Amino acid sequence: MKKLLITTLLLSAIFICCFAQNKHMVVFYNLENLFDTINDPDKNDEEFLPDGDKKWNTAKYQKKLGNMERVLFDIAAINKRFPAVIGVSEIENRLVLEDLIAQPKLSHGNYRIVHFDSPDRRGVDCTFFYRPNDFKYEGSAAVKLEIPGMPDFRTRDLVTMWGTIEDEPFYFVVSHWPSRLGGKERSAHLREAAAAACRHLADSVRAANPNVKVVVMGDLNDDATDDSVVETLGGKGNIKKLTAGDMYNPFYDMLRAGHGTLAYRDAWNLFDNIVVSENLATGSTGKLKLQRSEGSKFYGNIFSRPYMMQREGQYKGYPLRSFVGSNFQAGFSDHLPVYIYIGK
Repeated sequence: MKKLLITTLLLSAIFICCFAQNKHMVVFYNLENLFDTINDPDKNDEEFLPDGDKKWNTAKYQKKLGNMERVLFDIAAINKRFPAVIGVSEIENRLVLEDLIAQPKLSHGNYRIVHFDSPDRRGVDCTFFYRPNDFKYEGSAAVKLEIPGMPDFRTRDLVTMWGTIEDEPFYFVVSHWPSRLGGKERSAHLREAAAAACRHLADSVRAANPNVKVVVMGDLNDDATDDSVVETLGGKGNIKKLTAGDMYNPFYDMLRAGHGTLAYRDAWNLFDNIVVSENLATGSTGKLKLQRSEGSKFYGNIFSRPYMMQREGQYKGYPLRSFVGSNFQAGFSDHLPVYIYIGK
């Protein structure tokens, strides 16, 4: 009897361990201007050339790639498993993506790329990496962001990707909403348009199939508590009050608790968000649902390590970025990455 009990306990422990490690990680990271060193006449890349303002060269480019690899690999180490899906922004082209996933540590992730050249004036795009072992890719599309009354406005496309995780349908959107250039209030209508476009995509997909689980991620250039995110996109902050068709933002409570992903004028903002549909937040359809990190009261996660932060000077405590003006800091990004867990 005692032997049977011990065997049962051992099998239960193994089952629990395997079950716990089966969580899928979804990540978003603004890479802060990952440009190559080659002049592209169709891109506004002049400052990121060897003779440009930033004196961008092969050594700096390789340092930047190595830094991005270090962060993404350390994120993977948390779950002892490479993230299933990674959305990124501020990359120049497909070449830099190929160089990034070919870095020695990331190459073991066996990542595939979803990339489209966007009409952004700065020449940067949003994109996805995915692991075919975890995410079964079915299709993708770039959606142009149109601003009412501004037909010539050029910005990053909304990049969409769909497929399945453990046979359950998923629809991902990665976006980089227009900046606050000119002031938050004066530029608010631009981000409202981006929020409305993201919500329209989510609603359209769920109208066709209510079982689809939607994930909208990106650098929204607005906080998790701003109207564009809460009202227009619909990113509600209370998971217990969700109803069918709602969207949930696991970073809402994190911002209210004082957490952030970028610092400006000695204050933290949380522009980097991953907003999910109600059926993913609560598991109302299928078996996969949002999971908390072990020991955390939040469903959202911000990745930060001491090596990613400025340790001295005027910007002490801020994310250690690649450049301050034209001065190379050999850093990582002015944003911290965010992630969520999905599991049964």
